[in-house]
Amino acid sequence: MNLRSLTVAALLLGVVSFASAQAEPVKTDSLVQVEQAREEAEAMQDRIKKAEEEAKKAEKEAKRAEKEAKKAEKAQKKLEKAAQKREALKEDIIDKKKDIAKRERKINSLNEDMELDRIKGKLSPNDIDKINGKIDKEKLKVLKDKEKLHKLELKLKKS
Repeated sequence: MNLRSLTVAALLLGVVSFASAQAEPVKTDSLVQVEQAREEAEAMQDRIKKAEEEAKKAEKEAKRAEKEAKKAEKAQKKLEKAAQKREALKEDIIDKKKDIAKRERKINSLNEDMELDRIKGKLSPNDIDKINGKIDKEKLKVLKDKEKLHKLELKLKKS
């Protein structure tokens, strides 16, 4: 009887151990699946964080590039404005030179006319004083224009 009880006990022990061995892999499989799911979730979160960081870096780079572009555009406008200013100064210098030449021609004309009229005897002392006054005014205007011309030339040299 002992042998039979031992055989039955051994058989029962084998069946129980076989059943428990099958139950453990199921638990292990579900634990492995849970662990894998958790690892996949962590990996997904890491990828999301990396993508967000890359997006932030890209946005930051875009803002920096935009800022540099604005800075370059501003510098370009400044250069264009300076060039326009120089051109305007050059035109003003040319205009002043023309004004000076015109006034000097007028002074010469007044002097020549006065001498001709004086030789002919058409001028009274009062007329001569009036013409000399006109000549003096024109000479003052020429001096002022020459000073302005000098200032304009200095400005052009500075710019």
